[in-house]
Amino acid sequence: MSKESKKQPGFAFTKENYRILIVGVVIVAIGYMLMVGGGSENPNEFNADEIFSFRRITLSPIVILTGFVVVLYAIMKKSKH
Repeated sequence: MSKESKKQPGFAFTKENYRILIVGVVIVAIGYMLMVGGGSENPNEFNADEIFSFRRITLSPIVILTGFVVVLYAIMKKSKH
């Protein structure tokens, strides 16, 4: 028998893939947490500076997209074996 016929199928992900995947999911969660807030106690009051802040409009989407790229990298990364 050749080596190819003895080769058994393994898992698609390695330990390193799972670690990278978890890091990516944590980054996405942090991005969504950055987007939270901005409401006011009074429903008749509108605070545009708080709702349309740099953190919610610019930083949070960049962090979320970075997390999605990390997750995609974790899925596409091949093992060295």
